[in-house]
Amino acid sequence: MDLQHVTDADDPRLDDYRNLTDTALRRVREPEGGLYIAESAKVIERACAAGHAPRSVMTQRRWVAGLQSILGDRDVPVYLVPDEVAESVTGFAVHRGALASMHRPVLPSVAQLLQDAARAARPRIAVLEGLTDHANVGGVFRNAAALGLDAVLVSPDCADPLYRRSVRVSMGTVFQVPWTRIPEWLPGIRELQRAGCVVAGMTLGEGALTLDELVAEDHEKLALVFGTEGHGLAPVTDGILDRRVTIPMSGGVDSLNVAAASAVAFYATR
Repeated sequence: MDLQHVTDADDPRLDDYRNLTDTALRRVREPEGGLYIAESAKVIERACAAGHAPRSVMTQRRWVAGLQSILGDRDVPVYLVPDEVAESVTGFAVHRGALASMHRPVLPSVAQLLQDAARAARPRIAVLEGLTDHANVGGVFRNAAALGLDAVLVSPDCADPLYRRSVRVSMGTVFQVPWTRIPEWLPGIRELQRAGCVVAGMTLGEGALTLDELVAEDHEKLALVFGTEGHGLAPVTDGILDRRVTIPMSGGVDSLNVAAASAVAFYATR
């Protein structure tokens, strides 16, 4: 590894890691700069295993041996910094051993993703509309990986699955579940339908099927759509669904967190 000692928090070599708590800055740097941040050795390992290429790594001396086995013979600069420099640069205490600046991969088209998913015997696809909480996005991806979904599609305004917190909450499963972003929302839903998917939206609205009733219909190809944390599915989305589905609640609880709801729905329709 190309080990470089850095003791100055203002060193330009650390610019990829600077001000990570500033959401506005991060939204500019990651999509336009073509990078995302992988946090912890385990996440970096999963990203590399998925074929993603690191630009650099920022870490402390005690973590170098573990990183050596992950990076192998890659020609990647590894910046060794004191704890106080890491915290000054990022704005938070770096407890998980390392941060890696990763080249953002090129996402497949919706058509390519659906073509790949169709190779499964009974394709199951998750569709996320407008989720704003990165932890929820990461939670849905972890559930999708654990429960065998074939793909995840996210809306144009959905939080970034490769955002540092999304990746961390997902335990790196955002690298193993095929996904892409739908460039135009309603045409993207229509593309799912043309591919033969029954598009079922999870809702609290009146007149919806229960999840058990959806399962009893036994659809060969199924896409499950989850709406925003606060308001659920947008009316325009609700209007083009093939099915409207609800998880019946009891105990005075009106709904589940979207990540929890996704786990229930994925398991029931597996």
